Amino acid sequence: MMKALLGLALLGLASAAAAQDKPVPYWASLASGEAMMRTGPARTYPGVWLYKRRDLPVRVLKRFENWRLIEDSEGAKGWMLRTMLSDRRTALVTGTSPRPVHAQPSEGSRIRYMVEPGVIGRVSDCDGSWCHIQIGKREGSIRIADLWGVAPGEQVDD
Repeated sequence: MMKALLGLALLGLASAAAAQDKPVPYWASLASGEAMMRTGPARTYPGVWLYKRRDLPVRVLKRFENWRLIEDSEGAKGWMLRTMLSDRRTALVTGTSPRPVHAQPSEGSRIRYMVEPGVIGRVSDCDGSWCHIQIGKREGSIRIADLWGVAPGEQVDD
């Protein structure tokens, strides 16, 4: 039993590590409720920003050993340990006013609810123009143009 649990744990770590070894740039999210961004790829470099928002989307720009050079939605760049990152796809709602979340990926479909800028949701099934988004227990379709965490035209199959 213990060997099986250890094997599953190692498999999980291997898949998380493999997901973060894909070609750069790629999207990731913060895996922890607290993650430090540093000026360089080691703990000896000064911390420049302490993020306190799990699932915040980031763009991974470079890899160096166990460190990743990331960029956040405001353009801040710095280094973070890869263990602080997840391959879970999330996105940040952008803009200055609430954005519509539709029942279907179409402007003509019914609006299910409005979502405020700055809200983070999990995204999947992006077709290049629209993504399925889940925010808590609510879900629907939102335009990629209203998100930071999915590139324009990007397709995501989840």
